[in-house]
Amino acid sequence: MDATFDFRQAFEEHKARFLLVFLGLFLIGVGALSLVVLTFQRSEPQIEVISSSRPSPAEGGEIVVDVAGAVEKPGVYRLASGARVNDALLVAGGISAEADREWLTKYINLAQILSDGIKVYIPRVGEISEGTAPVLGKTDSEVIGLTQEHKINLNTASVSELDSLWGIGETRAQTIIGNRPYSSVEELLEKRIVPSNVFERIKDEVSVQ
Repeated sequence: MDATFDFRQAFEEHKARFLLVFLGLFLIGVGALSLVVLTFQRSEPQIEVISSSRPSPAEGGEIVVDVAGAVEKPGVYRLASGARVNDALLVAGGISAEADREWLTKYINLAQILSDGIKVYIPRVGEISEGTAPVLGKTDSEVIGLTQEHKINLNTASVSELDSLWGIGETRAQTIIGNRPYSSVEELLEKRIVPSNVFERIKDEVSVQ
């Protein structure tokens, strides 16, 4: 009882000092906690996000292009979206010895970005007249390296020229030659020389005059 009485008496006499001590300990605790939190935040790595408007190949998907003419391995290839003419020529094994390199250097932009369904045609030496620049179409059957003035003539083209067309092998090329003359491109269908899917792909690349 005496000890309890003495403590209460001492607390009452020194109440202000006790309160100051508790307040000081509380402030010290808050300060220590704030210091720990601040130190933790500063130690976290800062991540900078840089936005880009150009999609990656995974985001953009794939495109399908037809590479024909004077290349080592003509064919239809799948490329990453954003691929360029040079990429198409590389997957086709590069240009062949028959390619008109001078014309190619002058008129074909190897850095041009390809679109889905486009055709890249590399002319052979003597196939295109001097000074004729390529025309890039705006339809689904776009062709890089082939001009409107120099479509393949069904009535005069050689087997190798016809063979450069999508879906036309040597056998069909011989059949086309054997069914001359043609008064219209549509005769390829009327004479049942090519199926409709092949005709749709090549109709804008051939002529009869």
